[in-house]
Amino acid sequence: MPSLPTFHTARLMLKQRTLDDLQACLVMDRDPDVTRFIPGPWADPIRHEAFVRERITANFGRGFGYWSVFSQENPDRFLGWILLIPRDGAGPEIEIGWRFKRDVWGKGFATEAAKPVLEYALETLDLDRIVADIDPDNSGSIRVALKIGMADEGLHEHDGAPWRSFVMQRRTL
Repeated sequence: MPSLPTFHTARLMLKQRTLDDLQACLVMDRDPDVTRFIPGPWADPIRHEAFVRERITANFGRGFGYWSVFSQENPDRFLGWILLIPRDGAGPEIEIGWRFKRDVWGKGFATEAAKPVLEYALETLDLDRIVADIDPDNSGSIRVALKIGMADEGLHEHDGAPWRSFVMQRRTL
């Protein structure tokens, strides 16, 4: 698995997600409010663990993957994660996404963590376009997408469900 750079912001440290983060990810996902807008095997502990383990160990290609997000103040405190991977795991478009523990919602962590990942994607990886698909009822994630400068491209259907598409083009930075 190619390594990802570590990022530091005023309050956060983002480092490549590893199997050391597995249990923290599973605990976060067991909160039904955290996974409410995301289809997945959250109710089946065996499938859930296999899914997260596969995502942690997957090779999404050079420069792509998941970052675990920790507090700078307490580097052992797992807050959530940010991803930059091929859309649906296969591409060709590249998506950004985030998931955070409910007790840190509304504190600006997702916005703060997404900014260095976007900058890395556009400047270091030289991507021209990054997408985010968000459940239309997920107002918190929609706010994050707008705060980081993504443009709302409206509703579309994917796998039989409605999603709101957000896009960051190089020119919008």
